[in-house]
Amino acid sequence: MELIDYQDVEIRQREQTVLKHVNLRIKQGDFVYLLGKVGTGKSSLIKTFYAELPIYSGQATFLGYDLPSIRRRQVPYLRRKIGVVFQDFQLLSDRSVEDNLLFVLRATGWEDKRMMRLQAKEVLEQVGMGDKGYKMPYHLSGGEQQRVVIARALLNTPDVILADEPTGNLDQETGEEIMRLLHSISQAGMTVIMSTHNPRWPELFPGRKLRFENSEIHEEQ
Repeated sequence: MELIDYQDVEIRQREQTVLKHVNLRIKQGDFVYLLGKVGTGKSSLIKTFYAELPIYSGQATFLGYDLPSIRRRQVPYLRRKIGVVFQDFQLLSDRSVEDNLLFVLRATGWEDKRMMRLQAKEVLEQVGMGDKGYKMPYHLSGGEQQRVVIARALLNTPDVILADEPTGNLDQETGEEIMRLLHSISQAGMTVIMSTHNPRWPELFPGRKLRFENSEIHEEQ
């Protein structure tokens, strides 16, 4: 099942063409690497997925939404189908791991407190952090914080995980643990799209490789 279909798409930032002739099809369960130097358009492409950056021209559908014609009131519903993993964690430092997750559930329309706690516990267990819900983020290692971020991304059972340099602030060994976790999530049927500068990850954890260069995207075999 195709979740993403871009045909001859052009993406601009401040009147400058960032990417052109983008032809991209991504299916459910794909693990996709976005590869290329800083400034080659990886983050811009990701921003079009959650409708922060508009499609300048071409046809683009994402999770059933027609991006060139998406209405502002539809954007929150699109974003609920996406889990985002940031490089710099962005956890709320003044509340526990569990309260970080409950905050997101409340913000996305959950109301039943019992169901919210069950959901938070379930995703923490999924990422190997089931016994750390009471801890404050600053008591966790970098790898543990990133596991919590992945748990947060899984809260609303998204169709796609977007990971922007998820191992950028981690050492090699910890980064490998996070990669193993993301890869296993993909193998369970969820689509994972991640940008990275680490050339080892595609060797250790196979996936599709999209190379960003000269304002275009080419798939590497």
